[in-house]
Amino acid sequence: MKKQSIWLLVTLLLIGIVLGACQPKGEVTEEKTSSDTEAKTSAHPLAGKEIALIMQINLGTFSAQYIAGVEEQIENFGGKVTVFTSQGDLAKMASNLDAAINQGVDGILIDHGTKEALNQGVEKALEKGISVVAFDAGIDVDGVVSLEQGDQQMAEMTLGKLAQDNEGTANIVKIWTAGFAPMERRQIAYEKFLADNPNIQEVTAFGSATSNTALDTQSQMEAVLKQYPNEGEITAVWASWDEFAKGAVRAIEQSGRTDIKVYGIDMSDEDLQLMQKENSPWLASAAVDPTDIGRIQVRYLYQLLNGEQPEEKVILEPIFIEAQNLPEEAVTTDKLSDYIEGWGSSDQGYTDDLRELEGQ
Repeated sequence: MKKQSIWLLVTLLLIGIVLGACQPKGEVTEEKTSSDTEAKTSAHPLAGKEIALIMQINLGTFSAQYIAGVEEQIENFGGKVTVFTSQGDLAKMASNLDAAINQGVDGILIDHGTKEALNQGVEKALEKGISVVAFDAGIDVDGVVSLEQGDQQMAEMTLGKLAQDNEGTANIVKIWTAGFAPMERRQIAYEKFLADNPNIQEVTAFGSATSNTALDTQSQMEAVLKQYPNEGEITAVWASWDEFAKGAVRAIEQSGRTDIKVYGIDMSDEDLQLMQKENSPWLASAAVDPTDIGRIQVRYLYQLLNGEQPEEKVILEPIFIEAQNLPEEAVTTDKLSDYIEGWGSSDQGYTDDLRELEGQ
């Protein structure tokens, strides 16, 4: 009886092996590759690309909306993106760049960084045939398309409004930090502004990019307000980054100071909420839609992937936003174009081939 059971078991196993060998191959694979992305891949040579986004710092709603723009545009092109964040550590950013290269991605997007940290890795990527597009980075390598906001123009817009509102006479606090290419460009405009406006004086300056920049800025601004408690000692704050502006605004509001106004750079949904609050000290900001920045950067990368040679320096045109032009009801950046002309509607970087790819 025991021997018969063993033979029955062996017979059943043999039948299973034979039936398995006779099954048609690839049915499961075909089901898995029937997605929209795979359909696009077979329909267009630009689809199905593997893209890496290498970020120096991922902080606040601006970064979140920028990533959303990158992801949206790559998805519309039928590709896939992997995001590498570096927590502000340039050595880690360079390591992340090397990791993406070793993974054999088709294209690389870089967000911020310096040439000292990244040039070598970027050169390696180009040698391996990987296209690279950088945003607000100091990379200096032939063949790389570099996007930057009109940083000096944004600084000029906000500082000009500050001077106009105060009739050319003011005591200001500057919140700024070195080590970022866009900050350095904004500083150029700031220094010229002070030289051209002798009745506008810098009371003090501070700022640093940390893991919680807005909160740290708030604490530092609170200390400054205690140091200068009297009306007129500080007229306005010029914040060179929206994370700085958020911290300054909250400190001013909590102190009950209504005599100090804030002029910032960059714009996000959270920024709009602060600007739209009743009696908000935040009067104006200059910015490029962060979601649009991500979209545009991807478009230039796909131009390179398509064998095109776009211009290597691309300037993104900033928009000026005043609190007085915003509606009473809460508005987000995706609806801001209803009130601010030119916001979030850029077609920059599109080509006929890319529109065809996106339309599939």
